[in-house]
Amino acid sequence: MGTNVSELQAPDEDKFTELVLYVAKKIESDPTGGATKINKILFFSEFASVRSRGVPITGVEYQKLANGPAPRRLRPVRDQLIEEGSAEPRIDEYFGLALHRLISLRDADESLFEDGELRTVDQVIEALWGKTASEVSNMSHEEKGWQMVEDGEAIPYSAAYLAPTFQPTQAMRDHAQELSSRLARSL
Repeated sequence: MGTNVSELQAPDEDKFTELVLYVAKKIESDPTGGATKINKILFFSEFASVRSRGVPITGVEYQKLANGPAPRRLRPVRDQLIEEGSAEPRIDEYFGLALHRLISLRDADESLFEDGELRTVDQVIEALWGKTASEVSNMSHEEKGWQMVEDGEAIPYSAAYLAPTFQPTQAMRDHAQELSSRLARSL
């Protein structure tokens, strides 16, 4: 379905590994910076890169899971980082719930990234800062790529070009009605 990842860019697992470390280090002080947030930052960054540059940052495959998109290779990469001493798991508490963090024990090798790639990641981190796992998961459910595939299936990078469904709120509808009424009175 859609463009295959390999048609855009061959997956670069070394670069992906460094990106995981980069994100983990950047969100260490985010009170909501757990595993779910890492998944969503990676996803939104890769797909934002497709929209702005035409190619993803690492090209790794993302799959649809119930709580939103996630990189298929995240767990093995995470386990490798822990095993080699580059990161460690830590469980914090956030409003009585366990928050599973990945703590980076070394800096990411930023030389693997092209100009602008980490700036895209930083923008995504800033946009999601302080949002809970539920909030970022719900945001990811608005992405057409997540909506168009079945659980466990790969999300095509070409879906980055599909706009999320716009859902006006009641407040928006009320405001539009008020503006419409004002316009009608002024004519």
